[in-house]
Amino acid sequence: MNDLSGKMDELFGRIVENNSWRQKRCINLIPSENTPSPLVKICEICDPAGRYAEHRRMKGKEIYFYHGTDFIKRIEEEAADALKEYFECSQAELRPISGQMANQVVFEAVTKFVNRSTPKGTFRKLRSVMNNDLGKGGHLSSQPFGALFNFVEIDPETGKEKCVNFPVMEDNPYRIDVPRMLEMVREVRPELVIFGKSMFIYPEPVEELANEVADWGEDRPVIMYDMAHVLGLYGAFQAPLAEGADVITGSAHKTFFGPQRGVVVSNMDKGTPLRKLWLDIVSRAFPGSTSNHHLATLTGLLVATLEMNAFKNEYQNKVLSNAKAFAGHLADNGLTVEGDPSEGYTHTHQVLVRVAEHGEGSEIADLLQANNIIVNYQALPDDDSFLFSSGIRTGVSEMTRFGMDEEDFGRLAELMARVIIGKENVADEVAEFRGNFTGMRYTLPLEKSIELAAGALHSAFPGDEYAGMFADNLSSLLLGG
Repeated sequence: MNDLSGKMDELFGRIVENNSWRQKRCINLIPSENTPSPLVKICEICDPAGRYAEHRRMKGKEIYFYHGTDFIKRIEEEAADALKEYFECSQAELRPISGQMANQVVFEAVTKFVNRSTPKGTFRKLRSVMNNDLGKGGHLSSQPFGALFNFVEIDPETGKEKCVNFPVMEDNPYRIDVPRMLEMVREVRPELVIFGKSMFIYPEPVEELANEVADWGEDRPVIMYDMAHVLGLYGAFQAPLAEGADVITGSAHKTFFGPQRGVVVSNMDKGTPLRKLWLDIVSRAFPGSTSNHHLATLTGLLVATLEMNAFKNEYQNKVLSNAKAFAGHLADNGLTVEGDPSEGYTHTHQVLVRVAEHGEGSEIADLLQANNIIVNYQALPDDDSFLFSSGIRTGVSEMTRFGMDEEDFGRLAELMARVIIGKENVADEVAEFRGNFTGMRYTLPLEKSIELAAGALHSAFPGDEYAGMFADNLSSLLLGG
């Protein structure tokens, strides 16, 4: 017992220190991360964290295979309705527990869908797929060695999967060359087209593709958009469903308000040509890919979506404004920002910086981390390998939610330039600066959040002494000590 106590003392000391550093002393610019609100966090430690609620539709009725699920059944229905409101869509599948799993669910479903007319007892792979090149910003999960693994036919001449990358513009490799893309689509006739990136500063040409294939009938490709990085910017950045995309996947914890989960949404209503595909997506979500679909974070997803629906316009506009301001301030401080300066460099939350003249990307990221600024090192389109990257990838969504405005990103740009160019130590200045931004926007006021969270905690533990102890220390639990 004493040995266990000592180990726990040491472990939880490190947990508290990490909470304090990440939430109070450092500035997080990783574009694939976000801090959930206290209300979302509290959901993740309540009773559903240990429960199951497997369910599927059988003979026209939704069947749950566990009892005691009335609460979470209603939560899942309300979360689906809230997401449909956010996306202005008619279908939402919430059971994938990550964006990558959401992609795999769709890949499995599309493969099943294209086999609907194959001879009985046969099953083929996708004949060809069009996607974004990993080196040009494409996401790992949409590559043959990622979640697309084993779903695409092999070209016998090359020995590689028949995946064709979108062509990019010669003068701007972050943007798809639309005329060449349409030529390639007519030539390749892919069965699945996957839009979306992880290095992501421009909209994707969904409408142009949808118009091109509109009269292909049953031979037209399924148009998928992986919005993992820009899910929280849906509408303000791009609304792919309105532009002709068939299905959207994404992560709920990047620009969206968390927690870490995945979603699939569409407008494949009953009677539409792709209705069978939606049914395949649902069956691949369960029982195909999940059993326990993490009910605590499902509850948190409902909270996060209600927050997003309440503050969508205000939050999205501020993120996009802050990103353009940040990019401009970085350029003004002598750094090389990727993208078209005439368009403010970026159309998303991401800002890409070429740092090769000051050091290799991973070295610059290490240097910034030592100064309490967290970024990704990033291979840029002209790099040979991610291991020798010329850039860093930043995002403004988390610090926007913590209250930073355009002028605050100007101060941050100046601090970053002093580190990257001047190799100065500004760690204490950054920590002091971050101290101005610890209150969270776009959620309920902290007092109301603490009130609701304390009530949840008092009911979450079997012993009153535990409940009281945790509730009394609520601010430390939720806000980093």
